[in-house]
Amino acid sequence: MKPLQAAAMGLVIVALNAKVNGYDLLADPLGWLLVLHGVRLLPAEVPRRDTIHAIGIVAALVSVALWFPAFTDALSDTDDSLVWAATLPQIAFVALLCAELAAHAGEAGDAKAARWLRVARTLTIAVGVLPIVVYPIESDLLVPLILVAVVTIVLVIVLLFSYSSRPWALHEEPAGNGDRGRSS
Repeated sequence: MKPLQAAAMGLVIVALNAKVNGYDLLADPLGWLLVLHGVRLLPAEVPRRDTIHAIGIVAALVSVALWFPAFTDALSDTDDSLVWAATLPQIAFVALLCAELAAHAGEAGDAKAARWLRVARTLTIAVGVLPIVVYPIESDLLVPLILVAVVTIVLVIVLLFSYSSRPWALHEEPAGNGDRGRSS
């Protein structure tokens, strides 16, 4: 599997919810393992790849706690902003991934991909910051904000799948591994 395909598929698992008795059957920690695998496979030239991976580990660990309904309910009962705060590692991961992939794509001369990834980065940051602004002013604006959040993660997933075959997004396989099963 290509690095961006693994990351995109992991984010699909993270984004989708199939809850039974409060538990998500598509457990986010499993999605994060796939995301982290994809990040590890990214080319070494991707700026801050290790930082992206580290933030992904934090997001994965937080997702383990959030998988348990009692934990999420306790956060929500204490203060709704704690649930939002618990999503910040995920938001930081997606924003940084998009930013660094945009830089890497730009360096490789793929200006269109770089522009779209910067758009995704900006939308992700907005999704992370806007609840601070919107919630105290008008809680009715939370529904449109949730819609923007959904559109943003779908955009990120589509971009990752779309760019997964670009040369700048592929890791180099050791010599000989790419020739298995091929005949001359």
